[in-house]
Amino acid sequence: MSFKRITLFFLVSFLVFLTACGSDDADSAGDSGSDNGEELTGNIAIDGSGTVFPLMARLAEDYMLNEQQGVSIEVSRAGTSAGFQKFLVENGTDFNDASREIKEEEQAKADELGIEVQELKVALDGLTIVTHPDNDWATELTPEQVQGIFLGEYTKWSDIDDSWPNEDIKTYGPNENHGTYEFFYETILEEQDLVNGIDLQQDYSTLVTLVSEDENAIGFFGFGYYQSNQDKINAVPIDFGEGAVEPSLDTIAEDGPYADYTRPVFTYLNVNHAQEKIQVLDYAKYVLENANNIAGETGFAPIPDEEVQSQLEALEGIE
Repeated sequence: MSFKRITLFFLVSFLVFLTACGSDDADSAGDSGSDNGEELTGNIAIDGSGTVFPLMARLAEDYMLNEQQGVSIEVSRAGTSAGFQKFLVENGTDFNDASREIKEEEQAKADELGIEVQELKVALDGLTIVTHPDNDWATELTPEQVQGIFLGEYTKWSDIDDSWPNEDIKTYGPNENHGTYEFFYETILEEQDLVNGIDLQQDYSTLVTLVSEDENAIGFFGFGYYQSNQDKINAVPIDFGEGAVEPSLDTIAEDGPYADYTRPVFTYLNVNHAQEKIQVLDYAKYVLENANNIAGETGFAPIPDEEVQSQLEALEGIE
């Protein structure tokens, strides 16, 4: 074989080797969840709503297991308002989950600190009125009766219907750290003070236990905590004027039969952090792309696909 042929043979072989290596690298990068195929590392800190916690905890787990194993996500549940206090500080959390919209004073605090905040609507929740499983009398209520109970206008069950037990009504709910409390106070009670003596708790599992152990109990929280505890508590159907409607994944919708007790839930993104830490922006996109797929499993109804797409387009501008 001539010298020229030998040289050409080795040159072609070398180029084939390089092409194969490049192909392997591209295939490996394509398995990553980030836009450019990069394997990401770093931490993400999330706090806020106890209502949103099951959804965000599941998304975080799936992301760490299936998308970016080098990223560590910590999800806490101090409550919406308490979470905003941790979010709106220097070097605060990356996301704050919220079962209500950000307040004017919270937005003002963000502006004061130079924190750009992006609201991400992730799902729909149905406020659920719950009772003890042995309560076979309050099988449906009107919004006015719910108001009367939690304002203290009815103190005994028989005050609502004289055929019901002549027993004191025991009221329960989440405390002021939670957006659910604020939604109930502002929307359901129309900013009227809750009944004196109501038992307000920080932890939702504690609320489930208290209601499940008190035959005269009535409480309120997000649909997900009822869905995962149906063997322990009842959900009370609400008659909004056209017959009683039970909260369910089919009825919870902003334009559905349970609309009056339906609310959107959110996570709020620190845009400054998303610009500085690629894993934060990548996770924000992952949340929007996947929340609808698992919403029902964690007690939420999905949001319309066009809303998801609109929010994803807004995130593209962050880069």
